[in-house]
Amino acid sequence: VQLVESGGGLVQAGGSLRLSCAASGRTFSTTAMGWFRQAPGKEREFVAAISGSGSTTMYADSVKGRFTISRDNAKNTVDLQMNSLKLEDTADYYCAAGYRSTVVVARNEYAYWGQGTQVTVSS
Repeated sequence: VQLVESGGGLVQAGGSLRLSCAASGRTFSTTAMGWFRQAPGKEREFVAAISGSGSTTMYADSVKGRFTISRDNAKNTVDLQMNSLKLEDTADYYCAAGYRSTVVVARNEYAYWGQGTQVTVSS
């Protein structure tokens, strides 16, 4: 399984970015997908996840109402729309593929990881 993230960059506080993750190598529609982030000096943390069918989503409290995760199983992609960005959203963002189709939060429930894309929010 290969996961490739794109869409990171520099944005001012209050702005928006859309991250995308392209997946290959396995049956995408049966795999839950997640986004995690890691800020300098901090542990990698859960951001959002979506079930294989796309019917169920889950968000960290810190991003709820601002971020939206979505997927296109025909294109094998999962996106993270990030609005109202804050300085504390600055981090490397990672796409991950789970072992099964149900939404999970824990890092050890994800089998494959992308290389990450950097998001920097400036004041």
